[in-house]
Amino acid sequence: MTAAATPRVPAVGEVAPDFTLPSTAGGSVTLSSLRGTSNVLLAFFPAAFTSTCTTEMCSFRDDYDAFTGQDVVIFPVSVDNTPSLKEYKAKYQMPVDLLSDLKREAATAYGVLVPDRFVANRAYFLVDKAGVIRWAFVEAHAGTRRENAEILAEIAKLG
Repeated sequence: MTAAATPRVPAVGEVAPDFTLPSTAGGSVTLSSLRGTSNVLLAFFPAAFTSTCTTEMCSFRDDYDAFTGQDVVIFPVSVDNTPSLKEYKAKYQMPVDLLSDLKREAATAYGVLVPDRFVANRAYFLVDKAGVIRWAFVEAHAGTRRENAEILAEIAKLG
């Protein structure tokens, strides 16, 4: 019997691992269905209603037009269930649709699941229209996050 391989974070230049996750908009989102139409920012976050996560999600809300103006769809992803994420979205008036990774499949595929806490680490993956990861950043600590200016600078490099 062999030990299971530890999931690794996909590298820049690799095709983004595909997933289908329930959305706060109703229905599900399949990442590969956006190929050819949109750049995507996947923003994994540990948990709704926590301080750093709320600051981060509200910053996406506040700069929403800057992201959409650069042809980027933001998909925050957490292990919270969809009803909780709907309540979170409504409470903070977020224009983005949040994705529920309750089964931890996407967090595992992206190598960002924190096994001892069973939540996703805060991490960012910028996926271009071809479905290729063009920028990735995994935070060392859950209490830190990237500022939107840094993320938008990476998006600008997509050309």
